[in-house]
Amino acid sequence: MSFSKFKDEDDVKSLRSHSFTWRCKSFSWRDRPLERYAACDDHNDHTEEGENGLIRSSIGVLNESFYTPRCNEEPNSARSVASGFEPFEDASDGGSLEQSMPNLVDDSVFISPDLYDFFQSYLPNIVKGCQWSLLYSTAKHGISLRTLIRMSANSSGPCLLITGDKQGAVFGGLLEAPLRPTAKRKYQGTVQSFVFTTVYGEPRLFRPTGANRYFYLCMNEILALGGGGHFALCLDGDLLSGNSGPCDTFGNLCLAHDEEFELKNVELWGFTHASRYLTS
Repeated sequence: MSFSKFKDEDDVKSLRSHSFTWRCKSFSWRDRPLERYAACDDHNDHTEEGENGLIRSSIGVLNESFYTPRCNEEPNSARSVASGFEPFEDASDGGSLEQSMPNLVDDSVFISPDLYDFFQSYLPNIVKGCQWSLLYSTAKHGISLRTLIRMSANSSGPCLLITGDKQGAVFGGLLEAPLRPTAKRKYQGTVQSFVFTTVYGEPRLFRPTGANRYFYLCMNEILALGGGGHFALCLDGDLLSGNSGPCDTFGNLCLAHDEEFELKNVELWGFTHASRYLTS
């Protein structure tokens, strides 16, 4: 099905998100994702050993044994809790995945310990401390939006849609379960909805700007978040491809490497109080 048929054509002036976004020193709003990566290739930084075991380079003074870049905290933004540049740790020294993600009941193609911590910081309070239950995964349940919608009935309340492109970006958004498909185009959701992406290196989250209430659209043929100018994220009915672009609802940038992309996988996560999983 062609996405152009469903593209939001409301002529509304684009706004930036008034909520949490994350930006490194090397990133500006004018940057396109591919341009940013190309720029990284040009930084063949000259380094030399200085006093106190420090290394001096064109990007600053670094400790020789540990390097974790920091992001600027700017208005309408928050510092990322996850970095794309983490020090290597020997497996014997680090905790297990179960210890670092204690509430994750099922395995995920996308969720790393850093991304898990990122979500824990910005999910609604109502689901904090809950067990994460995998409601749907294309790896387990096949490629069908109708199946995803049906499996969403196993949860009630906020649910997290996570997907990604073949180039390695992870993105998605917060919806409300169970998903209720409509015959005609009708937006649903609340102001607690958001979209996120890792395409710019560190996780960035975009909350509603207040420009409109186009939080998400659920039909049997498409699942889309945002509107006004473009969908922030739109998945087709067979969950094989999607598109993304700037939208007024969330004030976001493109969430993927390209506006149109093939999907790596699709997951839908629900949240349940831990007592449900306790055994006597």
